[in-house]
Amino acid sequence: MSDKADRHGLWDGVAVRARVAAMAQGDPGRQRFGSAHHGYRLRPPLEEETIRLFEQQHGVRLPASYRGFLKDVADGGAGPDHGLLGLTEEVDDEEALHDLREEGRSAGFLATPFAHTTGWPGPGKGHDANYSVAGSLVIGECGCGTFHRLIVTGRKAGQVWLDDPDWGGLTPGPDFRDWYLAWLATA
Repeated sequence: MSDKADRHGLWDGVAVRARVAAMAQGDPGRQRFGSAHHGYRLRPPLEEETIRLFEQQHGVRLPASYRGFLKDVADGGAGPDHGLLGLTEEVDDEEALHDLREEGRSAGFLATPFAHTTGWPGPGKGHDANYSVAGSLVIGECGCGTFHRLIVTGRKAGQVWLDDPDWGGLTPGPDFRDWYLAWLATA
């Protein structure tokens, strides 16, 4: 995957799926954190029209690295921690992700520019009123009420931030591509 491909959001889906399969083969007992949840399975990629429709409905253009992943690799599945949520995946209303997923689908939420450029302390640390996650999309769960958020709009668009609303607040992270490739390189 060249630098030019990186800038344009292109992914080698065959290589990613092969690496995920090798990871599964190396962990038959699903001992690695989160693997029992995602099972090293990748959902089928999305058609361009499905991605475009989501973008139109929410008034956004998804970051290139994430958009390319959805189109060339998978609509979620195996990934860091408990894995990646699919763009159009429905979440059981009893799961912790349900309310966050619904919030992200509310009118104007994703189109609102993400307000933060640096980390932000969690609520309970005197910053409750300014703890905004508008402009970000929950793409995964870490466990214990902590989530991965893809920044969709604003100056940090394309980055994956850690959202620990109860204790750690918002912590900046790398671009989606770097975040996912780092996970593939582990184990």
